[in-house]
Amino acid sequence: MADNGSYLHLARPLPTVPIPHVHATTAPLNVTIHTQALFSILDHSLRRNLDQERVIGTLLGVRSDDGTEVEIRNCFGVGHNESQEQVEVDMDYHKAMLALHLKANPREVLVGWYATSPELNTFSALIQNFYASNGEGTFPHPAVHLTISTEPGQDISIKTYISSAVGVNPERMADNCLFVPVPHEIRYAEAEKSGLELIAGAKNTESRTAPVMTDIGALEKAVEDVLGMLERVSTYVNSVLKDETPASAAIGKFLLNTLSLAPKVNATEVERMFNSHIQDVLMVSYLANTIRTQIDLSGKLATYNFGPKDPILAAAAAAATTAPVASK
Repeated sequence: MADNGSYLHLARPLPTVPIPHVHATTAPLNVTIHTQALFSILDHSLRRNLDQERVIGTLLGVRSDDGTEVEIRNCFGVGHNESQEQVEVDMDYHKAMLALHLKANPREVLVGWYATSPELNTFSALIQNFYASNGEGTFPHPAVHLTISTEPGQDISIKTYISSAVGVNPERMADNCLFVPVPHEIRYAEAEKSGLELIAGAKNTESRTAPVMTDIGALEKAVEDVLGMLERVSTYVNSVLKDETPASAAIGKFLLNTLSLAPKVNATEVERMFNSHIQDVLMVSYLANTIRTQIDLSGKLATYNFGPKDPILAAAAAAATTAPVASK
């Protein structure tokens, strides 16, 4: 293992006879982790008992046809007791929750398990072999083991592994495994990105709270962020042209590909479309507020109790009495 975080992956020859817990492929995987699963793991860690050093759980997601691409989309915690001599895992709860989850999400499958501790020990190998077993595990695909550090005051460190069986006979290979690191990335949607930015904005306040911005405020902030990024790119390009900063071919290609995606329209047309869109948004907002006001007023009138001496009834009766009657 190198200091910069890169790994050397070694593939061993496949066995000639079928052996339990030995996968048909030991090639490195590309693991994609969705933020929903990470939040569930962190919530499980916060709710653990004080005497527990780590918690474990089941990972669920989707896998590519060849098994080399895995997406971790969901997870659920599994109770366990761990000591220096033994480990006990509530497998009945795991099986029941897995069956319920697969009924609700038939497209997802079991992909592995997680632990809120960066350390790997003998118990980790036993749990890994269970999740990678034939029948109820991920066999013939390798099970993904995700470790996440949740020490207070420290950065969250995430690592992903697959296992390779180690031993000279089938009995020993079932109880031992070699954890091989595999690359991973964290992916989130645009809606999740907005929520994460809002949560991250609360860390700079003493109350640890952040107000929810209106649509206009969010649009203003997005425009300011885009202007800031354009200013940073412009400053970098001018610095390269003046030989103040060494040029980077990778950054140049990235900027060229990004600019090639920009639509070929003039500034006047962009301003016209922007103003038209803003007017549509304001009109929809005005109509929504008007409808909301009418609904509230109708609800209050429907629930209002008109008594015999109610001033509204008295005024209506007086108006009806004094109204002129047309003669035939």
